[in-house]
Amino acid sequence: MAGERKLTPTHEAPYRGLKVLDFGQGIASPYCAMLLGVYGADVIKVEPPEGDWSRYLGTTYGNHTTLSAVYNRGKRSLCLDMKHKDGIAVAQRLAREADVLIEGFRPGVAERLGLGYESLSRDNPGLVYLSVSGFGQSGPYSKRPGSDSVAQAFSGLVSVNVGTDGVPHRVGTTISDVVTGVYAFQAIATTLFARATVGTGRWIDVNLCQSTSALLGHKVAEFILEGGAPRALNVPAGTYQTRDGWMMVTLVNEPQYKRLCGAIDREDLAIDPRFADFARRADAADTLIPQLREVFLTEATDAWLTRLHAADIIAERILNPGEWLRNAHVEATAASVRQDTPGVGAVYSPRTPGIASRSEDHLCPAPDVGQDSRAVLTEAGLGSAEIDGLLLSGAVRQAKR
Repeated sequence: MAGERKLTPTHEAPYRGLKVLDFGQGIASPYCAMLLGVYGADVIKVEPPEGDWSRYLGTTYGNHTTLSAVYNRGKRSLCLDMKHKDGIAVAQRLAREADVLIEGFRPGVAERLGLGYESLSRDNPGLVYLSVSGFGQSGPYSKRPGSDSVAQAFSGLVSVNVGTDGVPHRVGTTISDVVTGVYAFQAIATTLFARATVGTGRWIDVNLCQSTSALLGHKVAEFILEGGAPRALNVPAGTYQTRDGWMMVTLVNEPQYKRLCGAIDREDLAIDPRFADFARRADAADTLIPQLREVFLTEATDAWLTRLHAADIIAERILNPGEWLRNAHVEATAASVRQDTPGVGAVYSPRTPGIASRSEDHLCPAPDVGQDSRAVLTEAGLGSAEIDGLLLSGAVRQAKR
């Protein structure tokens, strides 16, 4: 059984020897599988003939978009036609030997395909089975389609991200997908740890809406305790335009507010009773913040950061992703990773936090659809003639090199 396989973990590759089947598409499921690969697992990305839909969402470069190129690093691709009975049979055969199976089908679809947890775990009790969906596997919304934007809206995240235009905004990246991938990864990690003692796996249900809600932390409690109209947390923290750009200023205690007033030569704001503490500043934000905006427009960002940092105020320039990549601190700490991807070019992404070494630098680039089909099936014990038959029938596809 897969659960009986003896792993040979190291700090750099704690999941070496772990076999993972990734049926997910998009971002959340593939990102979870990619994280397992970062830590040494052998991840097989199982794709339909048309490929993962993330390969076409956005500008395409060769056979990838940035989404598919970033979140499928470190994997091999097996192309199966799950509408073909032999394609399903191959998937079932591989699942009997897998340690982890990740799926992102609509609830109920995997079971109809004969790839549900109950049927697979009878032959493979050590299987750790992860289902990722929009709203979860049960409940009145379980059949609803989900997406990153829907999860941001449903969870309350959009409602607390109100811009200066007074409009609630979606966060400008796929934050719900990414955080779902991270929560899914930690759920698999803890289940694998338990499996070493318990001996069996389990079915894990992770969904985008619950994962995004978990990001909000204290906001639900705050909403109830403050009667549905919570004050802003740390006024006058926020974004401010300078003479040549934008910066973020943050306050976490009262002394910092007084030091801020001194740093911008507005000591009068520090002694004004309307702004005496966080609560009163929140109530008087419409009076206080415009005065600060006017001040910050008078000098360049670097000048303000010099003054604010000298006063021990938490502040930083607002960078775009390209500026972040070229930043001296990012370069000095090797905070980004580059993978040269065929047909795409150099693919840069932030380094995964907490890895024991630079092993992420050596991940293979994201594969083409079916790039490794023959190799994967050969390792699974299928003979050459059997593989040829599957390729001929269309149940399996092999990318042309």
